[in-house]
Parts: sequence; C-alpha cells; structure tokens
Amino acid sequence: MEFYLNNKFLIIATFSFLLLTSCKNEEKVVEEPTKKKVSYEMYQPSEMAGFMNAMYAYNQQLKTQIMAGETPSQLPLDLLKLHSAEMTKGKSRTENWQSFVTVFIASQKAVVDTLSHIELKNRYNTAINNCLSCHKKECTGPISKIKKLLIQ
Repeated sequence: MEFYLNNKFLIIATFSFLLLTSCKNEEKVVEEPTKKKVSYEMYQPSEMAGFMNAMYAYNQQLKTQIMAGETPSQLPLDLLKLHSAEMTKGKSRTENWQSFVTVFIASQKAVVDTLSHIELKNRYNTAINNCLSCHKKECTGPISKIKKLLIQ
C-alpha cells in the first residue's frame, strides 16, 4: 500500500507540476512597429523653369490683351535672362538652344513693336511657335500647355 500511495503522490505531484508550468501566463512581448520618419523634398524649380513660368504668364496676358483688341506697348520681362538663368539639372545651353533663344527674343520684341506692319496676331503667334519649336527640339517641356497660348 505504501508503494501505491507513493506512486499516487508522485503522479499527482508530476501532474500538478506539468499543469502549473503549462498554464503559466506568458507575457507576450508586443513589438510596436518602428515609425520611419519620412522626409519629403520640396520641388525647387530652377531659375530657368521659374523664368519660363513667368514668360508663360506674360504670354497668357498678351493673348488676353490682343483678343480684347488692345495693343501691348512694353515688354516687362528681361529676356536676356534666358542667356544667364541657371538651367534645370541635366540640361545645358547648346548651340541649337542659343539660336532658338536669339530668334525667340527677336520675335517676342516684335510683338510689342508698335511700328510693325505685320498683324499683331501673326507676330504673337510667331513668338509662340518659336517657343514650340524650341520645346520640340531642346527641352520637351509642356508643349500642350504652350499650344493653348496660340490665337486661333
């Protein structure tokens, strides 16, 4: 009988030990995902891109004036900045680009030439077509946007 009680005690002790160790409340370590700090770089247009936007706005204003029957008499932009403005990264002034700029400056000045015998609408459209020519060959910029400047 003593053997039976000892075995019974041993079995109960083993069972209790297994029960206690298996039911142990394990603390689960929850790792929070690390938050990556995202830094955004704001687009900074080059000096040339800024000047092109100013020329677009100016030509849009010219178009409105011409369509209203007004004759522009002054050129508020310093077009010579085209020769010195900082270019967009990856772009450079080629000989072809220089010739486009020279022709564009002349055509833009012709728009405000009050002594010209060429119709104002034609002079304006010539200047815009010069923009398109350059952008088709040198810097494939916003061609569809520039086409909207043309007076039909």
